[in-house]
Amino acid sequence: MPAQLLRLLASSVLILGLAHPVHSARNYGDEQFRLEHGHDGKDVFWAPTPDAMVMLMLRTARVTPADIVYDLGAGDGRIPIAAARAFGARAVGIEHSPEVAALARRNVKRAGLDGRVRIVTGDLFVEDFSEATVVTMFLTPVLNRKLRPLLLQMKPGTRIVSHSFHMGDWQPDATIATENAEGFFWIVPAQVAGEWSLRLPGDAAPARLRLQQAYQQVSGTLTSGERSVAVAGRLQGATLQFDYVRPDGTPATVGVAVDGRRLVGRQTHAQAAGPVSGERR
Repeated sequence: MPAQLLRLLASSVLILGLAHPVHSARNYGDEQFRLEHGHDGKDVFWAPTPDAMVMLMLRTARVTPADIVYDLGAGDGRIPIAAARAFGARAVGIEHSPEVAALARRNVKRAGLDGRVRIVTGDLFVEDFSEATVVTMFLTPVLNRKLRPLLLQMKPGTRIVSHSFHMGDWQPDATIATENAEGFFWIVPAQVAGEWSLRLPGDAAPARLRLQQAYQQVSGTLTSGERSVAVAGRLQGATLQFDYVRPDGTPATVGVAVDGRRLVGRQTHAQAAGPVSGERR
């Protein structure tokens, strides 16, 4: 059988497996409730995130005791429990199934983390998770895309990690993997599309910066007097960096923090390094 056909069949088996998962005999529940692979939830079948991937997700998001971690689709509570126990964070799990949420609460209690982990029974599209500094999830590609507008409205710099599934055309900032699992990492970008007035070192008058944005990718034009040049750059949360060519033909890099309607930072250039400031027009 050709290798290409074998890969196609393997991919089909994986997709079918997600739609109709094989039920494992392993019990992830307790004496009150048996939780097995394939437990039916809202728009998704339950499967556990492997422990190695749980830890890699939280390390990739650089979780600290200062963070509030929200796990969307908390299942038995393993990710919120790990965030609190191993990283000292406060954590909240949102789980649609009442019996699974109750199991997660018992697991939290057994871990002695009642004061740091909370399990909410609710709908991901109804519950408010806007206070999160880190969001984790193991859902489906369809649910990830539906959640994408909500995630993009979160505070710039919020870190998002998904086990197994991507976010459509919002490309990840990093891809992660363990021996038997894959994940994706994003940082919520600030919204910078539009027109800015920008003061650059060495220029007598403010320049006009027009930006287009596709998630964390940025492009546009920088106009000073009668001269316009292309700019290209990238956002990492609330930090924008872009490159352009100065009138003398040398390249310069601008790095600024985005604070609502203001830009503050520095330009790196051999002859014209110095502070940069701007405001939305």
